[in-house]
Amino acid sequence: MAQISVAEVYKQTRLKLKLSWIAGLGGGSNPLTSETVSKPSLALIGHLNFVHPSRVQVLGCAEMDYLGTLQADEISQAIANLFSTDLAAVIVANGEKTPQSLLDAANTHNTPLFTSPIRSPQLMNILSHYLAQAVAESISLHGVFMEVQGFGVLFKGHAAIGKSELALELISRGHRLVADDIVDFFRISPERVEGRCPELLQDFLEVRGLGILNIRALFGDNAVKPTKPLDLIIQLEMADAQNPQELNRLAIELQHEDILEVTIPKVTIPIAAGRNIAVLVEVAIRNHILLLRGVNATKQFTHRQKLAMAKEAKNTKPKSAS
Repeated sequence: MAQISVAEVYKQTRLKLKLSWIAGLGGGSNPLTSETVSKPSLALIGHLNFVHPSRVQVLGCAEMDYLGTLQADEISQAIANLFSTDLAAVIVANGEKTPQSLLDAANTHNTPLFTSPIRSPQLMNILSHYLAQAVAESISLHGVFMEVQGFGVLFKGHAAIGKSELALELISRGHRLVADDIVDFFRISPERVEGRCPELLQDFLEVRGLGILNIRALFGDNAVKPTKPLDLIIQLEMADAQNPQELNRLAIELQHEDILEVTIPKVTIPIAAGRNIAVLVEVAIRNHILLLRGVNATKQFTHRQKLAMAKEAKNTKPKSAS
């Protein structure tokens, strides 16, 4: 499981969540390893099994109203219950007034304490969505990742096979580059993988003979995209590397590849002189769209072929003597 520091979360979300960092300034390096954002109502009462380490705890109206009913020593005990484990950070939402004992506890434990005027349900929803992206399981793969006809497509193949040249041709046709050479993939849901471009490589494409190209500067902002869910893998292979005897042009079984335990459809395209690979890629994606709709041209042809063979067999069957 990936992790992110509280300081980085603050940097990325402070404007959207209107966060003010008021205590626990020494805890910016505290790690967050879960997208879960908790409301510790029961923890304040003393049910300590509801306090989870390395998470953000949000104090809303209910929690602050409860603290408002307590005496000074009871407030201190309730806050001590809250800080009984290693919290990543605490956020006081709804613009609620922050008790001095909460400020003192945050400073003592080096736990960042933030305030926000946003209502706690909305704040938790936004923060949970951000953390789900930030701490998702990830892997880096070699290839070129693009958005082609609205689909996220990863081009794989040996070095110098022409992945970047293919990407350049597709960009000139109006498709969009996400990442060249290295792609970071994150599992953002049980059945979804998202590809992102490493910050160092954003906007750049390396083409042999031309060097490094700034695609945004050459083709405009619409030619690049920072992230895209992965829908299809296209494997590029030299045609002479495949044995023609092993090619089954009527094969119905579809190819797949697992990335971060998510099964992704896969298409293999042989590379040979004279083949327009960009056109083949566009058609492969159109065909993939048809397959998603249940339209399989190979099955349709095979079915038609069987009907024709059955009809021919019936017509050539010798008639019995009368």
